[in-house]
Amino acid sequence: MTSEEPRPGEGVRTDPGAPSTTGATGSPGRVALAIVLYVGVRLLIVAVLTGVLVAVGLPLLVAMLVALVVALPLSVVLFRGLRARLNAEIDAATSARRERRERLRAELRGETGPDAGEGS
Repeated sequence: MTSEEPRPGEGVRTDPGAPSTTGATGSPGRVALAIVLYVGVRLLIVAVLTGVLVAVGLPLLVAMLVALVVALPLSVVLFRGLRARLNAEIDAATSARRERRERLRAELRGETGPDAGEGS
């Protein structure tokens, strides 16, 4: 694979305290922004292709269907960076959520964390 996309499992940090190499924070706002940006750009390419096909003389419905079919592989090639950013944000959010869940489970079991054991 010579693409810039992370391979499965590559974007996931195994150490929750390790700094992110991609700049992804996984905060809900950043994840939402990445999703809106990626979906918006994909819709924009469908709209542009539809406009071009209608200008060429195709009926609107046919132009929309052709644009949808053409936009899928085109967006895979053109928007590789956006998709990688979205994947990194989702991976960071999943990692943070997993860490919070494990901390909560440990707390419910009565286990103390490393910072809670200072008074012993």
